[in-house]
Amino acid sequence: MRPALPKIALPLLALATALSFTSPALADETPAAPPAAEAAAPAAPPRLIVAISVDQFSADLFAQYREHFSKGFGRLLQGAVFPSGYQSHAATETCPGHSTLLTGVHPSRTGIVANNWYVPGIGRADKKVYCVEDETNPKSTPKKPVVSPGHLKAPTLGDLLKKRNPATINAAVSAKDRAAVMMSGHDTDAVYWFDGKGFTTFEDRKITPAVKAENAAVAALVDAGNGPLPVPGYCGAVDHAVKVKDFTIGTYRFPQQAGDYSTFKRGPRLDAATGDMAIRMVDELGMGKDAVPDVLSVSFSQTDRVGHAFGHEGVEMCIQLAQLDATLGKLFAALDARGIDYAVVLSADHGGFDAPDRLNQQGYPAAKYISPALEGDALAAAVSKETGITAPQGKLLYGGGSSGDIYLGAGLTKAQRKTVTEALVALLKANPEVDAVYTADELKALQVPHGDPQDWTMIERVRASFDPERSGDVLMMTKRGVVGISDPEQGHTATHGSPWDYDRRVPIVFWRKGMAGEEQPVPVETVDIAPTLAALVGLKEPAGTWDGRCLDIDGSEADTCAR
Repeated sequence: MRPALPKIALPLLALATALSFTSPALADETPAAPPAAEAAAPAAPPRLIVAISVDQFSADLFAQYREHFSKGFGRLLQGAVFPSGYQSHAATETCPGHSTLLTGVHPSRTGIVANNWYVPGIGRADKKVYCVEDETNPKSTPKKPVVSPGHLKAPTLGDLLKKRNPATINAAVSAKDRAAVMMSGHDTDAVYWFDGKGFTTFEDRKITPAVKAENAAVAALVDAGNGPLPVPGYCGAVDHAVKVKDFTIGTYRFPQQAGDYSTFKRGPRLDAATGDMAIRMVDELGMGKDAVPDVLSVSFSQTDRVGHAFGHEGVEMCIQLAQLDATLGKLFAALDARGIDYAVVLSADHGGFDAPDRLNQQGYPAAKYISPALEGDALAAAVSKETGITAPQGKLLYGGGSSGDIYLGAGLTKAQRKTVTEALVALLKANPEVDAVYTADELKALQVPHGDPQDWTMIERVRASFDPERSGDVLMMTKRGVVGISDPEQGHTATHGSPWDYDRRVPIVFWRKGMAGEEQPVPVETVDIAPTLAALVGLKEPAGTWDGRCLDIDGSEADTCAR
């Protein structure tokens, strides 16, 4: 049973208003990072874990911009920095990546193999299932889901802490429902995401006064409109137009048209609102107030949206990361002002790749958009022509394209399935854009890999995100540089999802006041985060709970894994 929400004290509401994150000029308002010299880290567990995911924040972006981070990121850089973190698996999408961050296990155990998968025999016209959808609810569709954590097979850190002590508060916020749900898990006190014109929550819960206040603040901001966001001086080198079909990317500055939520949701201002909502949640739930550790998960989604729309190497991404640096600075300053003893981990659900049009200009002529021939319907037509087999119900094949998972249609006989699979595998192996092809039977026979993720073979990467209950019958991996978009358009010019290191490598950074910093280049995994935080708060779980290992995040002789 969840503890009742405490009443919001008026001084705290006033403070939350004063620390609003919705200003367009964040970079000019945020205080600089604190000095490196601080008191020694407390021996007692922190009262609040702040788990931050920056969606599509690749290790390459981190390396490119870290010298310019001076506010929120700047503070974290004083902590334990692991620049070679890995989302080790092949399914480098939002839902699988977020599912690893606080469960400590790969997607093969979380069951979250993609943002969407197919169930060809499901009793509805759309055979696609969204990763946080309750598809048994007749009102639910992948595009308008009834949101539920039901598909997540593993407990999160918040789930385990609440099992140990129900007084733990487990809460999450993001612009994306799947990010908030995957990081918080099943046993939650508050989970919010941005839908339409404001933050919302599960169908069986009501939004609270804190949510209403933030939605009102967002509405006022959108109604008023705003000019372009400021461009830091160091962004000059990437501030130029690149042509993609009949439009350009590389020079957009995120003007906020009055009354238009679509422009608000396109850029950094929604990250600012997410940070604002996080602090309102801390106040409303009373997080970090007692000796029972709480978990606040915050996923900032806009780096992903900017990356998809404009790629990684234009002025848009430069502005986005500068604004996010300021938003993080305000978040940490607000927690400091409340006197909360908190520890932070920041990582990402996956990396990303730039638009092929710009990559072609910048020394990578092999980069290209994926061929439409690798999408499900085109593959089905080719296989049907080769074998003479058509689908007895629905389609012959589902999936393909950027996802990599291909599902055989329902109603095929055993012999037909064998024939279709063999023809499909041969067709894919002959395609010059395909690097590797595996059948479900091949993957089932393998153990989930261990060891340094940078050394994993292709099939090991695929196995780490393979779940025999949900993954495809055939899985294809495209070659390096093939971007999983067949027809780019405004708002969709670049993506992720490949098994290559530009999509797998992400930074992992830990910080707590007084902790001795360190820079550790050894390759580590996002599944190491949960056991590391568990050790920090004294949570002991049986062997085998996690796929990852505890990382000693104190650069001094102290060992945070030995607590």
